[in-house]
Amino acid sequence: MSERLFNILFTLHGQFSAVDHGRGDLERSAQRAFESLFGRSHPKGEIHPLALKMISEAGYPTAGLRSKNWDEFARPDAPQMDFVFTVCDNAAGEVCPVWPGRPMTAHWPIEDPAAVAGTPIEQERAFVLAMKYLSNRIGAFSQLPIKGLNELTLQKRLQEIGRMPA
Repeated sequence: MSERLFNILFTLHGQFSAVDHGRGDLERSAQRAFESLFGRSHPKGEIHPLALKMISEAGYPTAGLRSKNWDEFARPDAPQMDFVFTVCDNAAGEVCPVWPGRPMTAHWPIEDPAAVAGTPIEQERAFVLAMKYLSNRIGAFSQLPIKGLNELTLQKRLQEIGRMPA
């Protein structure tokens, strides 16, 4: 009998798409112990082209990726989340929906690379940096002995991960 997967929701603002890359990181590093989902407070209807390029170059699938509103995950028929992480700097201050169940939450702030103006090289650098931050945090998260930690200790560790450098 296989163990239940932990559901993780990454919430973000608008076009921030490093999470789409991070989903693959989480699934690879945790040997599929997690089901990762992502929702946006203000979805644009499409994934940023630079994010799609980088996700594809990293070897992650891009088919079916879409910009989802986080309200999809607050409906009564939505999967119950075990963890909810706000990722974008500008998503932390937003009023989030009430998530069914009692998921553990933490803020893992990362500057929105889609908001960076400048040359194509500067924009790509912003995406690379955002993905590096997220990949490092996902790596640290996937190494936590989740079942062996009490709720208070786990919450503290989740917050510490949010303060990790790239």
